[in-house]
Amino acid sequence: MQTAEDKASHFIENETEFHLGELLTEQSHQKTRGFSTTIISSTADGVRMLREVDDELPPIADKVFHGKEFSRLVSSIHGCLAGNRRIFLSGCGATGRLCILLETVWRRFWKNGKSLHPDSFRRISDREGNVFSIMSAGDHALIRSVEGFEDYAEFGSRQIMEAGVGAGDVVVAISEGGETSSVIGTARHGLDVGAEVFFVFNNPSEILSRRVKRSRELINDKRVTVLDLASGPMAIAGSTRMQATTMELLAVGTALELGLERYLQDTIGSKELDLLSFNDMDTVAYSRHFSGILNSLRSPEAITAAAGMIEFEESVYHQKGLVTYFADEYQLDILTDTTERAPTFRLPPFRKCDDRISPPSWAFVKNPIHPTTEAWERLLHRPPRGLDWTKETFREMGASQEFLKQSPNLCVSEILKYQIGNEDDVFRHYPESNAAILVMAGEEDPSGSSPLLSGFTKHSAKYRKKAGLFIGMDKAPSDFIGISFTIPCRLPKSPLDIWTRLAVKMLLNTVSTGTCARLGRVQGNWMAFVETSNKKLIDRASRLISELAQVPYEKACLALFESLEQIERNRKPGEIPPSPVQVSLERIRHRQAKSKT
Repeated sequence: MQTAEDKASHFIENETEFHLGELLTEQSHQKTRGFSTTIISSTADGVRMLREVDDELPPIADKVFHGKEFSRLVSSIHGCLAGNRRIFLSGCGATGRLCILLETVWRRFWKNGKSLHPDSFRRISDREGNVFSIMSAGDHALIRSVEGFEDYAEFGSRQIMEAGVGAGDVVVAISEGGETSSVIGTARHGLDVGAEVFFVFNNPSEILSRRVKRSRELINDKRVTVLDLASGPMAIAGSTRMQATTMELLAVGTALELGLERYLQDTIGSKELDLLSFNDMDTVAYSRHFSGILNSLRSPEAITAAAGMIEFEESVYHQKGLVTYFADEYQLDILTDTTERAPTFRLPPFRKCDDRISPPSWAFVKNPIHPTTEAWERLLHRPPRGLDWTKETFREMGASQEFLKQSPNLCVSEILKYQIGNEDDVFRHYPESNAAILVMAGEEDPSGSSPLLSGFTKHSAKYRKKAGLFIGMDKAPSDFIGISFTIPCRLPKSPLDIWTRLAVKMLLNTVSTGTCARLGRVQGNWMAFVETSNKKLIDRASRLISELAQVPYEKACLALFESLEQIERNRKPGEIPPSPVQVSLERIRHRQAKSKT
């Protein structure tokens, strides 16, 4: 049996492809180095600090939009639709959830179009099913990370093969860092079967090529079109769910909208396109709209509302309470943010309805209108997709013994055990401190007769505190009873609702990051409680320990593996184990103090 020292030595000497500290997405941003101190002193000043990093994105977007690679992506999407071929969007973690979101808004466009504009859509060849998301580990990973899955290119290759990718299709492989093995596996299989492959990432391609072999091989393949969205360091070091994924949503979402417009222009006229929100369809307008949203989010009113929301959530958690969001149209966006809080800040992940051992997640989101099965289909605009892989399937693909021990069950029946519908969950409002938060955005109906508002009123009656987050609205609905936080930003219409999705995403990222920072789970601008569920995160945790304890990387890595061994040895069912980073820091400080005596 390997000791902690053996494991640390192996990682240091043999897993150098996962030593990623040179990548910009893994580095500390100069503007936010005092973030944790600032936001504890003044929540509003902390929010402003995060916004300063977002403000660096518009020039990057302009450069991307004017590049020949982006133009090629738009043309390829149009060609795919015209030829009735498919567009596969593949990602892992935050980018996988982004891919699911893009498929969802694509399907929503077609469903709404056929319902609201039947005459026009009878003349258009239906392309609702032509965008297909490949999330590493399937839809199950939308709600709970699957440890170690992303470390295997073979897993990604098998997923996209089973999805039926073929010659003439387009594969858009999206990886914030540009090094995710499972995502690279989808791209490789796409090339093998004759698909056109685009590789989208957020690090300078020259650094990525120099540092990571698997990335270099794909970047240098002449058959691959590279979209380098290099966005600099994240506001919180390594938290690529923030600026990196914002840029990916903007770039790939815009390409889908422009490619869709070209396809529809072949069939219907300009007046009909206007009815479908195809206005200002050029990259100059997209850049202008993006800058406008960022300006709105840093307005005094938006800063005050975001700070108030952070302090509201913090007060609930500080009293060991739980928050339950309620939403309809934007439930997927909220589910994404609340899922990502678990690995980012080491919080309890979502638990299944038949699990009475694990602690409930600090935050969850429910649809107050529909029961769970319907809520899942409403959320995705399709039935959930699982992976019916067995332990033998994973073994055949070369999974390690450590991975095989967990042998995750990723089938649809397991996904449906996460009750996101209107069923009552007594554990959500059982603690003395609990809160129900309604989230509405864009053009959702604010009237008292709205099913969402009336559903919230009914289901929130059992909660002690009630609040509402209203994004892109001038004021809270007149019939809303509770504390209201209103973000009065102007959200332009677009076919796939990109602008509202971006605003909701950036605001929720701010709220969750700010809340956890005020609760002590961020140090400086580092994720001080980061998970260690894959090789990239083991490297990140080692670098964080090295930075905070001021010790060499090798000593930090050894302390981490020793702490992981200790945590596993002492682990009890139903308990959230302590942060291995914090245990390692304490271990090193104890050794340092002992050496001085």
